[in-house]
Amino acid sequence: MPLPSAGWHKSSYSTEFQEACVEACVAAAGVGVRVRDTKDRDRRPFSVSARAWSSFLKTLHSDGI
Repeated sequence: MPLPSAGWHKSSYSTEFQEACVEACVAAAGVGVRVRDTKDRDRRPFSVSARAWSSFLKTLHSDGI
């Protein structure tokens, strides 16, 4: 599932009643993806490579998530 080219994208599985919510955005120059906690947006996000993000999404989809 590709991310928008700009801005943060909140997980479609995140709701206001869940404790674990995340957002992701494409890192500068398309080098990777940044991930942050929706409930603590001031905390520094962590970054993963585009390859790692793609692998993560493929695993989720293959597990039916």
